[in-house]
Amino acid sequence: MKAAVLYGKEDVRVEDLLPAVLKPGEVRIQIEAALTCGTDLKVFRRGYHAKMIVPPAVFGHELAGVVSELGAGVSEQGWKTGERVVVANSAPCGGCFHCHNQQENLCDDLLFLNGAYAESLVVPVRLVQKNLLRLKPTTAFRDAALTEPLACVVQGIEDLQLRAELQVLVIGAGPIGLMFVALAKNLGCDVTVAGRRAVRLEAAKKLGAAHVIDIGDGHDLVAKVRAVSKANFDVVIEAVGKSEVWEACVHLVRKGGKVNFFGGCPAGTAITLDTTLIHYSNLTLRASFHHTPQTIRRALEFIEAGTIRAADFVDGECALSQLPELLKAMTAGNRVVKTLVNVRA
Repeated sequence: MKAAVLYGKEDVRVEDLLPAVLKPGEVRIQIEAALTCGTDLKVFRRGYHAKMIVPPAVFGHELAGVVSELGAGVSEQGWKTGERVVVANSAPCGGCFHCHNQQENLCDDLLFLNGAYAESLVVPVRLVQKNLLRLKPTTAFRDAALTEPLACVVQGIEDLQLRAELQVLVIGAGPIGLMFVALAKNLGCDVTVAGRRAVRLEAAKKLGAAHVIDIGDGHDLVAKVRAVSKANFDVVIEAVGKSEVWEACVHLVRKGGKVNFFGGCPAGTAITLDTTLIHYSNLTLRASFHHTPQTIRRALEFIEAGTIRAADFVDGECALSQLPELLKAMTAGNRVVKTLVNVRA
């Protein structure tokens, strides 16, 4: 089968691999939709991810497809070949301290799954048991492939306890920022987006942002936001992953408000915060990470209800054979939001 393999920093190669023989309890999925992701781009740039992937390894983690083969014992769990499915990119162990305390996203033994950029993928036993989900007959594969990133956003929304009528500022208009816009709007929040690139800011408007702010080169972020918006933000969500943006967030939220440092910064990054401001403004600072089996399921519910659609996020398509060139273009500043990878081309 054709598959993309990560070998190191900015080194992804599309190769012919022998499909692995299924072990008992495993499932093979014929991939029908695979999407590019900001995390995959970070991994491509750095050449690894300490938690998710160690090269050389098959690459990619946002996918949906069809069950094409069952390992021994899987049919007894009710699975059949031909079923349309989505699978998350990880599953918790269920036995550690964090799993026992409803924090499966922090599991001490998260089992990660990679290999979306391929013709097929083997799903390990634990993921079959915990995070392999059936799709409705009407659910498009490209919509379902958004489940994993959306589940991370659902985790962030639930951590913040968003509710109707809150004034929300989302900093960053990439795929994650746009998903925050859509879900916050769905909850009845008044949403402002601060970001770059006209096409993404226009997408934010279509998804329900009442106000958009073009921050240009990103310098003097607080001043640029305040020059356009005088809103007293109840919640500020950082969806960029830059230390200077993390630092700016605490200056843009109201007294008693909440900040979610959602965007992951490079390992070793440090920030400086005004302790007087944080203390006397009684700020709540959160940093949401990953997802749980529960938020994976809630994310799919949003997708199957039509709240989140691929048409609003996927604005490019490329053949698997062209993936290395696409990743290089994304590194150089490709402005697409998400790209659908045709794994059979």
